Amino acid sequence: MKRILVVEDEAGIAFGLQLDLRNEGYEVEVESDGESALRRARNEAFDLILLDVMLPGKDGFEVCRELRRGGSKTPIIMLTAKTREAEKVLGLDTGADDYMTKPFSPRELRARVRAALRRAGDDALSVHRFGDAEVDFGRCELRRAGRRVELTALEFKLLAAFIRNGGKVLSREQLLDLAWGHGTFVTDRVVDNHVVTLRKKVEPEPSNPRYIVSVRGLGYRFDG
Repeated sequence: MKRILVVEDEAGIAFGLQLDLRNEGYEVEVESDGESALRRARNEAFDLILLDVMLPGKDGFEVCRELRRGGSKTPIIMLTAKTREAEKVLGLDTGADDYMTKPFSPRELRARVRAALRRAGDDALSVHRFGDAEVDFGRCELRRAGRRVELTALEFKLLAAFIRNGGKVLSREQLLDLAWGHGTFVTDRVVDNHVVTLRKKVEPEPSNPRYIVSVRGLGYRFDG
């Protein structure tokens, strides 16, 4: 299920967007001010953001600009009552993917949302997001809240193995084959030590892991 963040301070419009998009099968979260929206967009994984321009605190242009400066590639569709061409250009220049002027047709908005998600589809094949983390397989990079986290080649292979087998319990032997390579001989303790190190780089609370979970007597499972 695709996850959408709606940022709109007019309660009636926000409720209408939430209801309409949920009926289309999306998971929809709502924020009504720029600061809260920016915080959630940095700390949670969303597939698309519908971002109103006129917001309390930070306006939509500021939110979009700061997300892009932080490295976020989440598709953003800006919503505004302003009709001047300069406003549209500014929105696109700050990094928005699309721009819609109020009042708009719900049917057109749904089409724009589908198009934006479809365009992002190719990137989604090479980028995986969970929590505030973004793993770019093409660049072999991990970013947390938009900041690059240094990983060794082995740590990246281990993380990739978890992500590509998400939801499955992987034994230490399987992790050895996937990350170290078939025929490598190291002890189970070495695998455990690398998992502990990786948790420190991807988990909000490494001592209480949410994503790389231990399954007693079997191995590990990635939930993200």
